[in-house]
Amino acid sequence: MDPRHGQGDGLGFEDLLDELEAIVQRLEGGELSLEESLTAYERGVTVSRQAEAILGAAERRIEVLSETGDSTAPLAGDAA
Repeated sequence: MDPRHGQGDGLGFEDLLDELEAIVQRLEGGELSLEESLTAYERGVTVSRQAEAILGAAERRIEVLSETGDSTAPLAGDAA
């Protein structure tokens, strides 16, 4: 998996952060119904988990590169 993209919907990390920020603004706006708020919150949790997965993948890549000291070495999960 490319660490710049989300798992299910193909959004990049920056896109996920933008969406999460928009969700928070909607929730803080106080104009959503209870049902709309719950739906927005659920989406926020999903987006947050996708962003965390991308960060985790990036951290693992950095760890591998730091251990091998070779930035050209293929990483697990990368296509050869």
